[in-house]
Amino acid sequence: MIQPTIDAPGYPAEFAERYRAAGYWRGETFGQMLRERADRHPDRVAVVDPTGTAHGEEARRWTYGELDARADRMAAGFLAHGIGKGDRVVVQLPNVAEFFEVIFALFRIGALPVFALPAHRDTEIRHFCAFTEAAAYIVADVAEGYDYRVLAGRIRADVPTLRHVFVVGEPGEHTALADVPADPVVIEDAPAPHELAFLQLSGGSTGVPKLIPRTHDDYLYSLWGSNEICGVDEHSVYLCALPAAHNFPLSSPGTLGALYAGARVVLAPRPSPDVAFPLIEREGVTLTGLVPPLALVWTEAAAAGEHDLSSLDVLLVGGAKFSEEAARRVRPALGCTLQQVFGMAEGLVNYTRLDDPEETIVTTQGRPISPDDEIRVVDDADEDLPPGATGHLLTRGPYTIRGYWRAPEHNAASFTADGFYRTGDVVRLTATGHIVVEGRAKDQINRGGEKVAAEEIENHILAHPSVHDVAVVSMPDDYLGERTCAYVVLREEAEPVRSVAIRKFVRERGLAAFKVPDRVEFVDAFPQTGIGKVSKKDLRAAIAARLREPAVAATQH
Repeated sequence: MIQPTIDAPGYPAEFAERYRAAGYWRGETFGQMLRERADRHPDRVAVVDPTGTAHGEEARRWTYGELDARADRMAAGFLAHGIGKGDRVVVQLPNVAEFFEVIFALFRIGALPVFALPAHRDTEIRHFCAFTEAAAYIVADVAEGYDYRVLAGRIRADVPTLRHVFVVGEPGEHTALADVPADPVVIEDAPAPHELAFLQLSGGSTGVPKLIPRTHDDYLYSLWGSNEICGVDEHSVYLCALPAAHNFPLSSPGTLGALYAGARVVLAPRPSPDVAFPLIEREGVTLTGLVPPLALVWTEAAAAGEHDLSSLDVLLVGGAKFSEEAARRVRPALGCTLQQVFGMAEGLVNYTRLDDPEETIVTTQGRPISPDDEIRVVDDADEDLPPGATGHLLTRGPYTIRGYWRAPEHNAASFTADGFYRTGDVVRLTATGHIVVEGRAKDQINRGGEKVAAEEIENHILAHPSVHDVAVVSMPDDYLGERTCAYVVLREEAEPVRSVAIRKFVRERGLAAFKVPDRVEFVDAFPQTGIGKVSKKDLRAAIAARLREPAVAATQH
């Protein structure tokens, strides 16, 4: 067994040897990768950050040489603050250049970034910091009107291991990130390619997200493998429109794929057309990635023709299934090739190919990156199904993890004895090996690419003193694909409660806004299955039927 650390199951030795022999694992680390690119073309622009332009400032443009030097100085500063190899650091930053300065510094010293999203609040951040025994937490001062310094103060008071809070901008009671850098030093115990690079968040179906351990070897392969499929080279310009810490804009091929290729990364503070379209025109953006709801907004906004989008060659759409009808609008509206992406932070990523027939591009979610991505479609008993049949997707391969971080019980349920990951997706395979996603087996709601675990929301609603029971299910939505509906049974003696009070209660418990139920329905009892379980299938059907009623549908918009 090749162990990346004591806390994460590694790849069995025979598989590691196979992946190295095949050339997937090149023996690189992220720190080495950036250094090599900086040595080769130090003056080429690596990152463009336009965040100050709204206030009349020039966009920040860091070259590869500058990014590499900044990472060196930040790494030395972290070491001087007692942060070293194996330490966990929760990184919660918006789309700013410092995101890359920070993560490459951590990569260089072997500390592990734990990637949090800007939308996360007290409940999630407290869990990430406490569970990982984080040594530091890195935030912006204020972003989108939210003061992360106040959040950080609450978290630091609750988590004894959290020695440092570093802030991009005005630090308040904490330490300014700008004060951290120090003169570069020799890294005595630099990370090895097979060791962990960072921890990502799962979109799991139970409770707060599990942590996904990614190694330098496996993740770097997913980058250059994606680059080959997506046509990314040193001339490419990638627009990071989604939150930078999401796996999709990080690696498919994403910002890290672009940096691997020696290309340019342009950061969009928000993904809306009024922000993104001028950046595409000004920077000559060639590709970007969006979730389906945003892709719909972009195709509608492009009709106005106010900006020159002719540089855009490829639009990647992933994070949730892209409907065929919506997929057909991309090329006529944006004049670029659609590339569907179906992947997961645990590993497996599928792409439609740039030269696939248009029908394949708009009706499937692509084929795996690697010839050594093993795909099984099985029934409920784990028996393989014939080609074309719909079943549960299992996978293993050179960039798919063999287990979650510090989660033996989850691992026993999420992985087969021979190392296949149970994705929770229900799919079928076409004759050409393309995957068509039919739905989710796990109790998870995909709200426009944001994964919502029903159990987590149910647990919070159950804390309300008037609530006897709750079941959270998905409901169809033309814009987000799915929204959340909470069916609530009140206690017999409880005073009447309005849906707005339930939603306010959840929001005040410190959850990310996308987890607050979109709708609350009060019922006397839940439908049951034949063995007495709550039939969420019937609840989903009920709310879908209700939404189809003209009078109800009219009130939703």
